[in-house]
Amino acid sequence: MDQSSRRFGRYDITILRDGVFQAPADVLIHAGGDEARKQALAGWSKSAISVDVNCFLLRDDTRITLVDAGTGPSWGDAFGHARAALAAVGVTPDQVQRILISHLHGDHALGLFDGEAPYFPQAEIWVPQVELAFFTDEQARESLPASRRSGFVIAAKLQSLYGGRIRSFGEGEILPGIAARALPGHTPGHTGFIVQDPQHSLLLWGDLVHIEDLQPGDPDVGLVYDLDPAAAARSRHIILKEAARDGWIVSGGHITGFQRVEAVGDSYRLAPA
Repeated sequence: MDQSSRRFGRYDITILRDGVFQAPADVLIHAGGDEARKQALAGWSKSAISVDVNCFLLRDDTRITLVDAGTGPSWGDAFGHARAALAAVGVTPDQVQRILISHLHGDHALGLFDGEAPYFPQAEIWVPQVELAFFTDEQARESLPASRRSGFVIAAKLQSLYGGRIRSFGEGEILPGIAARALPGHTPGHTGFIVQDPQHSLLLWGDLVHIEDLQPGDPDVGLVYDLDPAAAARSRHIILKEAARDGWIVSGGHITGFQRVEAVGDSYRLAPA
């Protein structure tokens, strides 16, 4: 089965690989504290993480849509390859009509920009309402250390460059065959997208899971990049349970290909779909 392109419902969906993110295992945290973290990592035996950075191309009979936009050139030569991947399947930036943003982190939204111009000259940018409200709130900005403020910078640039082409949305059906699902924790408005299919719907879950061989087995494992680690863990528990129960196919910003969630006792694992 092709692990980069599949059809779900009315959409042909292609994974656009933007790069590979690497970091020491020090970025991993645990909702249960330091001892629980040690136990979770004891059987994992890796000293670093290495995860895909993905965005997604969705095509139906009338429109071209992206879910997230990658980094563009902002993170250096190891990233930004989603643009070439888009060109390789015959799509130019001016043909993209809308972009659904899961959350306002750099590896999902910096690809919207071409220096001080919009990279997608015709596209509407759809941002979760909660996400946009948070990252345009000056009090929220001041409540965080400088190292956690990148989303505010992105939101300001987005408003400057895309202006009237920004649309906000809440939960529920936002497009024919696509429903938004709030997955708070990684950021306040972090959102997934369910592409409905009569056999097996697809959940594009953004950054719900970064480490596919660790977090499904212990959903309380998170990353320092989660703004609310406890809420992120709750979202993982809820969604992994639903995905296993309902037979969803899943993919996301940092897992490889299309996968299925399988229940294993009280935990879960991912398997190629």
